Amino acid sequence: MFDWIPIEYYTAIYHHVLFVVAVLILLHAAVYNIQDRSSMLFFQILGYILLPSIILYIGLRQISGVFFGDTGNYAVTYAVFAKNPNVTIEKDYLFNYLQKWCAPFMDIQYFFTLIALLYIIPCYMFSRKYFGKYWFFAFFLFIGSFSFWPYGVNGIRNGVATSIFILALVFYDKKILCYTILLISYGFHNSLAIPIGAFIVSDLYKNPKFYLYFWLAAIPLSLIAGSQLQALFGNLFSSDDRSVNYLTKGNVNNDNFTSTGFRWDFVIYSASAVSAGYYYILKRKIKDNFYVHLFGTFVIANAFWILVIKANFSNRFAYLSWFLMAPVIIYPLLRYKIVNDQYKWLGIVSMVYYLFTYIMFLK
Repeated sequence: MFDWIPIEYYTAIYHHVLFVVAVLILLHAAVYNIQDRSSMLFFQILGYILLPSIILYIGLRQISGVFFGDTGNYAVTYAVFAKNPNVTIEKDYLFNYLQKWCAPFMDIQYFFTLIALLYIIPCYMFSRKYFGKYWFFAFFLFIGSFSFWPYGVNGIRNGVATSIFILALVFYDKKILCYTILLISYGFHNSLAIPIGAFIVSDLYKNPKFYLYFWLAAIPLSLIAGSQLQALFGNLFSSDDRSVNYLTKGNVNNDNFTSTGFRWDFVIYSASAVSAGYYYILKRKIKDNFYVHLFGTFVIANAFWILVIKANFSNRFAYLSWFLMAPVIIYPLLRYKIVNDQYKWLGIVSMVYYLFTYIMFLK
């Protein structure tokens, strides 16, 4: 469908379009009040245009491992399932069985579109559930997050798994269903054990101040004993060869990537969500059990990443918390009165949040 777009500009178009949207949010916030009906109607219409457009844009992309990372590898695996549906499945069972069921009758680009649906619709459902008519602003932060595009076209198995986790949060008040969906997310990618574990811990012990101290302590611990911690966690993940390689070995496949070493820029990026939660919960005294639980889940999972930040492909561990950054930052702004001229601050927050993504893309 989008073959007419030069593939070398495909990713750039996505980011440039979202930059225009961020500017529109900022300008509207400077002029209008959030209660202005015409302004809200404009963004709801824009949201209903963006929602299917992004699903199709991601799903119907050209098949290229050069421009879309593991898209090429997924296409090769899918072709294997199409030719031989009896291939033995040994891990990430739900994702691989989904490929097995779809491969005999569904073209690869239609399969990627199905995956895009599973990836994006939970973000929309979460935004509608918790923010009502203001859903567009949360949805924009989801799709404008730093890792959203890469995990839609590259690490798609991990991306879909985290979106299913978000879907579980939509049913937060139905505990059995919520935890059932969390198990499904683990079935799509077993790295979800980390945020699921964080979710369980933060449900049992709701102490945001403790989690803040834990996150802060993770930074010097990683600087001092990062290698030893990588080896320790590598043993805990002994059943997952990929995680073991990421934690205990170097660049074993001679892959090209930049997310190595102690990335202070990524720590600062994570700190924006930690600081937001600190401000909302401890300074503004927002008492919302769901938000406190969400904040604790993010902080625990992000602290784990900091502890192994020097590992091979540590950005993949970072995403296991980063996918929750958008709701951590915007949830109280859309549900509670925090500051005067809050709509203006919403515009500023949206622009600053997306600017990090945009600048990192331009680098």
